[in-house]
Order: sequence, then structure tokens, then C-alpha cells
Amino acid sequence: MRVLTTETLASAINYSPEYSHMGDDESSYLAEHILNFFGYSDRIIDNVLHPEDRDTFYMLEDAGLMETEREETTLYDGREWRIHYWLLKIAEIQRRTDAGPKYAPEDLEPSVYDEIPDDIWSREN
Repeated sequence: MRVLTTETLASAINYSPEYSHMGDDESSYLAEHILNFFGYSDRIIDNVLHPEDRDTFYMLEDAGLMETEREETTLYDGREWRIHYWLLKIAEIQRRTDAGPKYAPEDLEPSVYDEIPDDIWSREN
């Protein structure tokens, strides 16, 4: 397994249609922020996250770059205890980075402005 770097995760983020609007600086910052939680692991416990970080993780889950997992254990008094984890989908991140972008900005939804001729914007005095 190859090591997941900030550059690799940033590329996978950039190559996701959901994040096509992000610049390189923004995706690098997001990748670094995410990887700071994980360190050398591919799994972290949900309890360490602040609500705004959790929201970011959910967005990356929707983009297919992360997933959740839960574990249940029985406490001494018989109650069930659930532990929630976040996992990086390293194989998907690597696959997406290796494949490169699958879209072009032109492939996005057409704008109503696309059909308007350029000369309509000029002012004639």
C-alpha cells in the first residue's frame, strides 16, 4: 500500500466533480487539515471531531473519499456501547488520483448566459 500524502488527497479532492470549484490552495489546505486528524492511520474515532469538521467529513463521504464504520461492545453492566469511526477510502483516493480528472469545466450544467451573443453586453451611445 502506498502512503497517502497531502498532494494525493488534494488531487483526489480536485478530481471530484463536487469540488471542481476549488483551487489548488484550497484543496491542499483541506487535505492537510483532514490528514492532521488521521496521522499515520486510516481510521479515527468520531469523538475527536468538532461539528464543523464532522460536516466536512460528511461532505467527503458524499464525494466517495471517506466512509463511516461503527463497532458495538457490551459494557460490564450489560449496556451496549457504540463507537463510531471515520475511514479514509485510500484505494478510492489513489484510484481517483491515478485516473485524473473525469470532467472538464465545460461539462458542467450549461448557463443561460452561454446562448447570449457577446455583443449584447456592449453599450452603444
